[in-house]
Order: sequence, then structure tokens, then C-alpha cells
Amino acid sequence: MKLRNLYVKWQVWRGKALDIWSKSPYPANVLSNLCSNGFRFDGVLCGSMEGFLQSLKYQDTGKQRQICSMKGKNAKNMTSTHWQTDQIVWWKGSAINRQSKDFQDLVRKAYKAMFEQNERFRIALMSTRGIKLYHSQGEQNSYKTILTESEFCSILTELRETCDI
Repeated sequence: MKLRNLYVKWQVWRGKALDIWSKSPYPANVLSNLCSNGFRFDGVLCGSMEGFLQSLKYQDTGKQRQICSMKGKNAKNMTSTHWQTDQIVWWKGSAINRQSKDFQDLVRKAYKAMFEQNERFRIALMSTRGIKLYHSQGEQNSYKTILTESEFCSILTELRETCDI
């Protein structure tokens, strides 16, 4: 086990951190992208954040809507790596560079929509105030994953600290 993972486990044990994972106890499981936290984004029904994120890998808008509506593991099973070659993802027919500010803005807006519309997610996130968020299962390299641990945790922390609902 990596030294970092031991540190995260120690911080969680001390009550100073939360390691977000679908198989963890509440609230970490509800904050997982695999959790069925439904919301509507940009006119599209999303069955989970995983559904939204996996849908970005597909250019076809019909396929994208289908994947968006999926929950958890069903959405995760739709993963694809073809976007990694040119780092282009898609939203509603528009190409977006995975490494761009436009991509970051799009994903942040989707999380904000989920935060505003899904009470279970919002309550779980707000219950973590004062502790550091981790996703030790997550990939660190933005060229290999649709959302890195750092991006994921910073979005959640930003929502938690700046949104008053």
C-alpha cells in the first residue's frame, strides 16, 4: 500500500478526512459518482454523476443521453478510452478539450446542478464541513481519466464552502 493511502486512512480514522468511495459508509458513499443522485443538467436527465461523466466520452447525442440517464455501475460499464488519444470529449454535439477551462467549467456546472437539485447529495456534502476530502481510489493523471481525484475533491470542497442552500 502506498504511503499516501496509509496517510489518508490515518486521517479518516482520526476523523479529519473522508475518503469518498461507493462502498464506504455514509456520507462517503452518497458523495461517490456511482451513487444514484439524479439531477437534470442542461435539459438532460442524469441518473448519476457517473452517467454524466461517462457520457462525455461519446460524440453521438442519442448515445450520450442514454448514458447520462444511467445510474452508477451501469454507467461506469460504458467507459471508453478512445477520447484519450486526442483528449476530446463531447457535450450535446460540441467538442471540448479535456484539458481546457471549458471542460472544467462544464463539469463544475454539472456538480452545481446536482448539488442544487439533489437533497441527499447536498446534505451528505454539507455534513463533511471541516474535514478534508479524498478519493484515494481515483486516478491522478488527467490524460487517463475523465475526472482526477484532485479535480473531484476540489469541486466538492468548493461547492461545500461557497454554496448556501
